[in-house]
Amino acid sequence: MAKCTAITRGGGRCRGVAIDGSGLCYSHDPDHEQDRLRAARKGGRRGGRGRPSSELQRLKGRFEELADKVLAGEVERADGAVAGQLLSGARACVRDGLAAREQEELVARMEALEAALEDSSGDRTRGGYAAF
Repeated sequence: MAKCTAITRGGGRCRGVAIDGSGLCYSHDPDHEQDRLRAARKGGRRGGRGRPSSELQRLKGRFEELADKVLAGEVERADGAVAGQLLSGARACVRDGLAAREQEELVARMEALEAALEDSSGDRTRGGYAAF
């Protein structure tokens, strides 16, 4: 495998693997600049989506622990049932919060696309064709 020929900010040679016979890795290839920028923008927004999944994992662990304690007789069945319902409510809040955040992101993206479309079609034509 060919190594990337780019020089890093620190003055050393990049250790990445060259792609597409260009002699450059994905991080240094100018043909992939827009892809990298798009991924970086998504990366900043996707961090919020990762947190709810960790919260759901935590709640899953609590459910399993509660079930084990009920089955072992350490927790009364009625108390376990109530605690399970409360944990289920917390899970629903995490899920609904995630759905609301995703919907807000979609609305913002649609508004940005609509604004860009308005800017690009000032005379209501694009490329010689009428915009509908």
